[in-house]
Amino acid sequence: MIRREEVAAVRAGGWALVLAAVLFMAVFSYLAATFDYPDVLDRPAGDVLPRLLALGTTGRAVWSLYALIPLLLVPAGTGAALALRGSAPGAARVGAAFATVSAFSMMLGLLRWPSIHWELGRAYATASPTERAALAAVFTGLNSYLGNFIGEFVGELALNLFFLLTAFGMLRSARHPRWLAIGGALASLIGFAAMFRNVTPTVAVVADANNVVLPLWLVILGIALARERTHE
Repeated sequence: MIRREEVAAVRAGGWALVLAAVLFMAVFSYLAATFDYPDVLDRPAGDVLPRLLALGTTGRAVWSLYALIPLLLVPAGTGAALALRGSAPGAARVGAAFATVSAFSMMLGLLRWPSIHWELGRAYATASPTERAALAAVFTGLNSYLGNFIGEFVGELALNLFFLLTAFGMLRSARHPRWLAIGGALASLIGFAAMFRNVTPTVAVVADANNVVLPLWLVILGIALARERTHE
């Protein structure tokens, strides 16, 4: 049951997802054009760090914005939990928890670029060959830990579990169309497969597809929540 005073929170969560999708596409496009993102992630520190600094203050601000976008998943998870607590209260609560885990994991992973990597880039510019080797090792280690494991694997695992649990709740709900639940399940399955892009190149096509499916599903799910009505 959705009370009148809770509808605003559900709708806010829906618009948060739409905003996240719009910002994600805008920032991703900017970084793809100016930083060759995400292909640049596979290159060594000697190539990446100078290019990072070349982005300047604007690029650093864009990276900072990129890192904060995942926080929009927090109100989204809360909104989805409120909307679905009548049909699947347990799944709704756990889904909201996974949305929060995803938000902070992705944020931590992305924040390395305008903070630690930025300082590594400054140091790298004037470092000796021996110092550069050490800085490159730190750069690679941070990409592996904060990027691949925390930001991408943990963050995306939690995000797709949020999608899957939300889809389960919608499947049990008489107020949500069945196609919406199926769409959420498919989006989560594509996301689960794309998570392994750093393990095997066989999912490269799926990972590319996920870059389109993810913002599209954020918009669809967001609009569905933004259209929530009062149910006593």
